[in-house]
Amino acid sequence: MNRLVVLSVAVVASTCLVTSYGAEKQKKKVQVNLNKVPPAASKQGVTYATDIKPIFDTSCTKCHGGDKPKAHLRLDSLAGALKGGEDGKVVEPGSSATSLLLANIAHVGDPDDYMPPPKNKAGIGPLTKEQIGLIRAWIEQGAN
Repeated sequence: MNRLVVLSVAVVASTCLVTSYGAEKQKKKVQVNLNKVPPAASKQGVTYATDIKPIFDTSCTKCHGGDKPKAHLRLDSLAGALKGGEDGKVVEPGSSATSLLLANIAHVGDPDDYMPPPKNKAGIGPLTKEQIGLIRAWIEQGAN
C-alpha cells in the first residue's frame, strides 16, 4: 500500500513539473506598441528568402544559426524562424503586434531581450528603421 501511495505522489509530481515546464515555454507573450516601432515597409510580396534572410545573415545568424544557436532559436532558415526557440514562437504570422521578434529588434520592451544586444561581442549594431520596417511587413504579410 505504501508503495502505491509513493508511486501515485511521484506520478502527480512529475505531471505538475511537465505542465509547469510547458507553461514556462509560453511565458514570452508580448503586445508590441506599434506606435513605438517603425512602420511596415510599403513593399508588397516580402519573402524570407529574398528580403529577410539577407538581414538575418548580416545581423542575427552569428548567434542564431550554426550548430549551437543561442536560446535554441535559428534564424538561418524560414522553418527555424517560424518554429521559435526556448521562449516559444517569436514570429506570429500576420500579427507583428504579438511577435516577440519585432519587440526585440525594435528595442522596445525588456532591455535584456534587445537584439542584437547592445555592446555584443561581435560588434553588430542595431537594425535600421528600414530593416525593422521590412521585417514588420514580412510578418504582417504572413511571414512567407
